[in-house]
Amino acid sequence: MSQTSPDVAVIRMYAPREQIYAREARGRFASWRWLCVWLTQAVFYGLPWLHWNGRQAVLFDLGARKFYLWGLVLWPQDLIYLAALLIVCALSLFLFTAVAGRVWCGFACPQTVYTEIFMWIERQFEGERSARIRLDRQPWGYAKLARKGGKHLVWLLFALWTGFTFVAYFTPLPTLAASSLSFALGPWESFWVLFYSLATYGNAGWMREQVCRYMCPYARFQSSMFDQDTLIVSYDARRGEPRAPLGKQVQAGKVTAHRETAAAAPTAAQAGGGCIDCSLCVQVCPTGIDIRNGLQYDCISCAACVDACDSVMDKIGAPRGLVAFTTSRAVQQQLAPQSLASRLLRPRVLVYVALLALITAALGWTMLHRSPLKLDVIRDRGVMAREVEQGQIENSFRLQLMHVEEQTRRYRISVHGLEGLTLASPAEVRLEPASTRFVPVTVRLAAGQGQPGANRISFRLVAIDADGAPVQVEEKAMFFIPRS
Repeated sequence: MSQTSPDVAVIRMYAPREQIYAREARGRFASWRWLCVWLTQAVFYGLPWLHWNGRQAVLFDLGARKFYLWGLVLWPQDLIYLAALLIVCALSLFLFTAVAGRVWCGFACPQTVYTEIFMWIERQFEGERSARIRLDRQPWGYAKLARKGGKHLVWLLFALWTGFTFVAYFTPLPTLAASSLSFALGPWESFWVLFYSLATYGNAGWMREQVCRYMCPYARFQSSMFDQDTLIVSYDARRGEPRAPLGKQVQAGKVTAHRETAAAAPTAAQAGGGCIDCSLCVQVCPTGIDIRNGLQYDCISCAACVDACDSVMDKIGAPRGLVAFTTSRAVQQQLAPQSLASRLLRPRVLVYVALLALITAALGWTMLHRSPLKLDVIRDRGVMAREVEQGQIENSFRLQLMHVEEQTRRYRISVHGLEGLTLASPAEVRLEPASTRFVPVTVRLAAGQGQPGANRISFRLVAIDADGAPVQVEEKAMFFIPRS
């Protein structure tokens, strides 16, 4: 059997994962983070329960190819609005990143939100950080199995509720609930409930920081949107180094000095040794990094380390801000917090704001002036044109009418463009709420009118029973006259 030479070095391409036992952080940023958790989840879990005009207020009915957003009904032809909405979301993300770094990741990203919820459940069953470490080191027994099993059971139930809510945006909630209770879910509903549930359980319960480190592309290109005036979580090495435990600082008299300067600005603090090396900033980090080593792509800007450091500074009587939400320029030049606001409105930010305002205004104006009726004209290709009684020329068409209002309407069809052009089919049509209908239309032209070949005409639909401003739409078409 061959043996590995002692001179051969084994290089691992992937470092083994180290279990992270994040300590609970308390402070102003933690409160804001939980506020985001409550707001985002209230919207996500609450929207399917809201009703509008006798239906679910927000419903993406893929089978009927209709998207309901309160009083707005969107069809596949309205994908331009979705594209504009995605552009608005992208520009908003660029703006937030240019101003405050990865603040989206730290406070509102679904991965962060659900990880925060799952970690809270974990603490209820297994306790705080030290208790969880001791529990994992203990041999398996009834108590450990009960705690671990209870945690995973609640995780799975919460994940199933999340998957059920996700599918409720595509299948009406009453229908989905009735099918679930009777164990009669369709194959697609069952697949997506289980898929989204397992994704939530796996990402928030097991993978956690691995998603942010290796799966999320945002961490890889975020630095391209950073500059010296972007708000990031930073450690003031000039003030904090060299690090020294609290006991040594007490002996050196630095704690007394800190207390005397607690009311002063951070720049008046001790030039070195401000960090007591308590490692709380590392213990509360959900991705397990040490912010004292500088900005890292693993940092999601949750500011848990800021809360932890501020609490320690309060206890030892030192001014806050050793770890702070600030900018690289402010740390390097020791700028006061008041000067940060003046750097926010820089050219990059103003460009993002202008583009975002312009596109949002255009989207809003378009939506407000959106016609409630769409008309497409389709020729009958079986018979292009034919001569009927009294030498009249007849063309056949099919009108596709898309009615986006959620009330019944009656429309009058008329045709224009040539002298002697008449409608030989019924001129009135009734459209049900939010419906599509194909209407066959026959158009005749008096003998001797028009030119042989293609003649441009137009169809017009006018609402007969419209309230307020007249509702009408017009679409062009071609009327063919046979050549002799």
